[in-house]
Amino acid sequence: MAQEGFLPWKGQIIVFHRRVHKGARIGHIAYPTIHMGWRVGDTMEAQETVLKTGTSTVGITYNGGVVVGADHRATMGHFIANKSVQKLFKIGENLALTTAGLVGHAQSLSRTLAAEVALYQLRRGQNMTVKGAATFTANILSGRPHWVQLLIVGVDDDGSHVYSIDSAGGSIPDVYCATGSGSPYMYGVLEDGFSEGMSRSDAVRLAARALNASGQRDAASGNGMDLAVITMKDGFVPVEQSEIDAALKK
Repeated sequence: MAQEGFLPWKGQIIVFHRRVHKGARIGHIAYPTIHMGWRVGDTMEAQETVLKTGTSTVGITYNGGVVVGADHRATMGHFIANKSVQKLFKIGENLALTTAGLVGHAQSLSRTLAAEVALYQLRRGQNMTVKGAATFTANILSGRPHWVQLLIVGVDDDGSHVYSIDSAGGSIPDVYCATGSGSPYMYGVLEDGFSEGMSRSDAVRLAARALNASGQRDAASGNGMDLAVITMKDGFVPVEQSEIDAALKK
């Protein structure tokens, strides 16, 4: 996950990198590198000062709710800039947001979404649906692109939902999803372990294993994780660290 950089329409160059490992492409366009002001012909030293995204986030539906999580690391090139960045946000009693991308854009969006969801609830006397929150978020991004990749997850009367939203406002629902530079490493764990109608404990364990796997292999992810469970009965409830530790030992 990157700290805030300048905007491309002010003269910066955006390059979408393809991650390569031993000659094989394992993931592409998972994260943009924001080149802060350098031009063709600049020195390698100038290019190495760019701020890069790097994140692992996950959302998993289960029977009765959804589990959502994210790692803690922020990177700048090969430098770990921060070990305790918040990438998981509660935006409503039944809704959560995860972010990969520029910190400033992510924080601004989280504040906007939390305010709009609260205002919707006050005006209508009911929670915003997950699809409604995803559509609202997509409309913001399509009107003014933000350099982020998001998950909107939650529960409503129609069940449990996970929506992946790209920086241009594309919104795709799924039963589980991973985003960020660590997502290629997470999908192997998710596809092996996910099953329809799985229990809460199994979903928490799967999310923890997926985030742990990305932290082991992706240099831009790690330093622990935040997990939360969202249900219609209890709303947004963070998962205790002791439960995460126990899940990883199984």
